[in-house]
Amino acid sequence: MSTDLSVNQHGVAVTENAAKRILSVMAKEPPGSMLRVSVAGGGCSGFQYVFDVDREKAPDDIVIERDGATVLIDETSLGLLEGSTIDFVDDLIGQSFRITNPNATSSCGCGTSFAV
Repeated sequence: MSTDLSVNQHGVAVTENAAKRILSVMAKEPPGSMLRVSVAGGGCSGFQYVFDVDREKAPDDIVIERDGATVLIDETSLGLLEGSTIDFVDDLIGQSFRITNPNATSSCGCGTSFAV
């Protein structure tokens, strides 16, 4: 995980690697596109992380900016993501956004679902 963090007032950090990847992905999307990170019920552990491209900011969204990259998180998801770090990793099993969440009591092997 990248150690260069930018933590916002809501305690969610976005690493330099994540910001670079977000900018790379958004370069292929319509102008004004942002990464939306949310939590939904489901997955093998109870909750799962969802990554979407969004062009609209909702009234209750928290906006996190890092090195020109913008991440949106809705208020409901923020409660489950508080204190988390959003990173982008490129390892032997592939490339992906990865969330390190101190609120998770367990997670699945693929890292996309968790329990609290």
